[in-house]
Amino acid sequence: MILSLFDGFGGVIKDVALAMAPISIVFAFFQIFVLKFSKKKIVNIIKGMVITFIGLSFFLQGVNVGFMPVGELMGMALGGSMYNWVLIPIGFLMGFAVTLAEPSVHVLVDQVEEASGGHINKKVMLITVCIGVSAAVALAMLRVIKGISLWYIVIPGYIIAFILAKFVPSHFVPIAFDAGSAATGPMTVTLILAIVMGATKQIEGRDPFIDGFGMTTIVALAPILSVLILGFLYGRKEKADER
Repeated sequence: MILSLFDGFGGVIKDVALAMAPISIVFAFFQIFVLKFSKKKIVNIIKGMVITFIGLSFFLQGVNVGFMPVGELMGMALGGSMYNWVLIPIGFLMGFAVTLAEPSVHVLVDQVEEASGGHINKKVMLITVCIGVSAAVALAMLRVIKGISLWYIVIPGYIIAFILAKFVPSHFVPIAFDAGSAATGPMTVTLILAIVMGATKQIEGRDPFIDGFGMTTIVALAPILSVLILGFLYGRKEKADER
């Protein structure tokens, strides 16, 4: 049974090696001609690359044998139920939990706090992004249940985002759009997308290609809005402090 968990692991290792090869080659080029790090530094970097390679390989294998099948089965079970509306609150909770575990989001909030000198608290940023993703996943589930067109969500959402961008401190605008990209990391896409796809297969009249896909776009949009709202609140606080 344990060995079955590693079916196709060789292909995963090959894919990770191909993905990391260009980065390694570029680094080696710059090390030889530009960087010229010390031997100790190079050893630490190589160790980090090896750990990354091993971790990424196991993570992707876990996604293939665990996250995606479980997500799809959950979606099919809930979507086929007469109480399929529970997909909405479950989606909200799953969105929050998955975003808390998203590595790219943690990297983003750490960088934001560091760059702002602690002015923008990383915990506040993290909760803001989590709430945005939670709302997005719940909305994606509602879209699947009701068959709402993606255009009715995406176009008004980006219009609101561009309007909000005019009323927030300028440094919050790029942070907000990066937050949208960071939120659509491997944790969110593998589990939440699988749940949505599973639900579309069970709900009558839903097409996985039309109603299943598009969830990632909604998830990318929602943190932009939530971070811009946070920026608006920060801007008002700064003006109040000045007065």
